[in-house]
Amino acid sequence: MVINMSPGYTDEQLQHIIDRVKECGFTPHVTRGTERAIVAAVGSGGNRTAIEALQAAAGVDSVVPIAHPFKLVSRQVRGERTRVYVRDVCIGGTEAVVIAGPCSVESREQLLATARGVKAAGASMLRGGAYKPRTSPYDFQGLGLEALKLLREAREETGLPVVTEVMSTNDIEAICEHADMLQVGARNMQNYDLLRHLAECSKPVLLKRGPSATVKEWLLAAEYLLAGGNQNVVLCERGIKTFETETRNTLDLAAVALARELSHLPVLADPSHGTGRRDLIASASRAALAIGADGLIIEVHPCPERALSDGAQSLNLEEFSRLVQGLSAPIRAVAMPAASVPTGDETRMNGHSVYSV
Repeated sequence: MVINMSPGYTDEQLQHIIDRVKECGFTPHVTRGTERAIVAAVGSGGNRTAIEALQAAAGVDSVVPIAHPFKLVSRQVRGERTRVYVRDVCIGGTEAVVIAGPCSVESREQLLATARGVKAAGASMLRGGAYKPRTSPYDFQGLGLEALKLLREAREETGLPVVTEVMSTNDIEAICEHADMLQVGARNMQNYDLLRHLAECSKPVLLKRGPSATVKEWLLAAEYLLAGGNQNVVLCERGIKTFETETRNTLDLAAVALARELSHLPVLADPSHGTGRRDLIASASRAALAIGADGLIIEVHPCPERALSDGAQSLNLEEFSRLVQGLSAPIRAVAMPAASVPTGDETRMNGHSVYSV
């Protein structure tokens, strides 16, 4: 249920609603705007009738059921779009972001050459795999901690914030020490133990859609993160499995638009995994931005033919530079009006998150 406070409500009235929601057996999550506030009563097994009766409480405008099984992710709870900051990079703001880098960190020379190249081309952030989930146990599995140290070095040299994949709860602490954003890969989208641990993490999370997941399942995975306390979540459509055999996956652009319609969270697109073909990445990138994606994540390698993983879907540095130059007009075209973008500032009210919108 969502309790919409009236314009001109007082802090005492808001606190009363928070207390009553807890008394009814639900967890209150508060979104505070300039004139209004919303209190989402989240959970199961509580007294819904008592929540509905809060319609009569002072300072309450309306009490509305949440239509979707995902509550905190829903735009019913937060009408304004969320902006997620990764160091000084804003995802979900007025400009689309481009995250670029190799599928796997293979060596210091390879990573630094890539980082310098994508920085010069206009990338916003650096990606690179330290721990790699591979279908075959005999394929390159990543350099682990050594790769994390190299990613940190690349960030210190170029200034690009770093995102890298986390596969295990055992690696969260080490990744948080070296990276700026943690990626949940497609295979782990429904690893609920991992999601619960990341919900307690102070770093932003990039949540990729599973290859066979529905949009609802994807948003419910994000719900685990928000319900556990991590509000800095970015969604990423990376392609799903279909009957098509000419591409590695099918980039579901409708899912990008639908996720933005249903949720307030930023949504990125991954045309590299979404197509698996370097000759389709530029077209898929333009299409993703045109439909409203908040940015892209693209695999780039100095010499794709020598890549230890995903060489067929990696751009070289020159190709990536041309891609970014070609995206400059679409990026401006889909930029959100400044007036529609929330500040994303967070304060605390008696232990509950309160977001200034």
